[in-house]
Amino acid sequence: MSPHRAVTPTSGTPKTEEGNRVVDRTESPTSVKELFTPDFFQEPHAALADLRGQAPAQPVATPNGLRTWLVTRYEDARSLLADPRLSKDMRKGQELIPRNFIDEEKRQEFLKEAGSRRQFAHELSEHMLDSDQPDHTRLRRLVGRAFTTRRVEALTPRIVELVDELLDAIALQDRTDLMDALAFPVPFTVICWLLGVPPDDRAEFRRWSNLLVSGVGTDEVRDASVAMVDYLRALIADKRANPADDMLTDLVNASEGDDRLNENELMAMAFLLLVAGHETTVNLIGNGTYALLTHPDQRAKLAADSSLWPNAVEELLRFEGPVTNATWRYTTEPVDVGGVVIPEGEFVTISIGAAGRDPSHYEEPDELDITRRATAGLAFGHGIHHCLGAPLARLEGHIVLSRLFARFPDLSLAVEPGELRWRFSLMMRGLEELPVLHG
Repeated sequence: MSPHRAVTPTSGTPKTEEGNRVVDRTESPTSVKELFTPDFFQEPHAALADLRGQAPAQPVATPNGLRTWLVTRYEDARSLLADPRLSKDMRKGQELIPRNFIDEEKRQEFLKEAGSRRQFAHELSEHMLDSDQPDHTRLRRLVGRAFTTRRVEALTPRIVELVDELLDAIALQDRTDLMDALAFPVPFTVICWLLGVPPDDRAEFRRWSNLLVSGVGTDEVRDASVAMVDYLRALIADKRANPADDMLTDLVNASEGDDRLNENELMAMAFLLLVAGHETTVNLIGNGTYALLTHPDQRAKLAADSSLWPNAVEELLRFEGPVTNATWRYTTEPVDVGGVVIPEGEFVTISIGAAGRDPSHYEEPDELDITRRATAGLAFGHGIHHCLGAPLARLEGHIVLSRLFARFPDLSLAVEPGELRWRFSLMMRGLEELPVLHG
């Protein structure tokens, strides 16, 4: 049985084939599918392939009862990521939320709580990922002054040292959860170095971050957003009182003429850099390790030729990338996606995971091939919102994965693949745990 079902029934549609899969092809989808179930997050690729074959865009329901149009084909995804008719200004996007609820009870609950602190803290939204031109250009320019290539490249020796220390600790254990022992501590420690954040609150910060990227609107998520605001406000105040040679101090002082980041922009940018600066890489490391453990032929190629690692990282980003869906956008006018018209004022979710497995763009997309010619992948987005931290994520992924498999050539899963649990998140694709044996 398919892990998604329609809220309202659809009429019979003609059949066609995508690869070896027979799917429905729908000219203009009108039903809203309940897609994001626990079963879907365990294995999303078959369901996404079905949707990709049916229509270029389809309305689906989020776990918190909102309608969003899911885009699943590579060319559409790449085009829409850079389409100015799709806005990311969530200050205005908030106004569209009530009209896009499928569940009336949840809509009434949302309206009842409008403006209260029970909703996601607005202070965390005034960053460049949730803004359009010209605000986006202004914010990215100011942040770019602090997040420099030189600063990232200078971290390489420290990252290598950190990874080797963690691998030494792993070597002392028979069985290890690689997410806790390696995938999380490396990128989180590195972003703490960059921003000047003492890593003492690591466990609490990880809990907040996991909740905030889940994409569901629960009391726990809202509480986490308020806690994050309080934490960052205190951290920024400390940087003002005690300037240091770190990126957060540079952000506090960043200016161009009379322009500088205001208090909410500072908090939002610190939030974006802290969360996006480690979440993506955590899952790149975890997913990449899992993919190589379940594809020994590809792992053998890397063991024989270490020069393949940069290309391997690109293929791992495509095959089981860390970002399953781009952050939300909404239409500012009707937008035609391959013959399906998404009306004005509708939310759009661009499926990075589905685009990475599109057979019209990739030959044998469900096969992991580390020698595949790298193309313009979408793992870090496209257009003006392309991830600022992509070079850092690639650097960390390369260092961690190459040193992990060089140190432990007999690394293996400690459980069957089907026993692993994937995170329930609309944005991130990642494992909850990755228990391994190192031989």
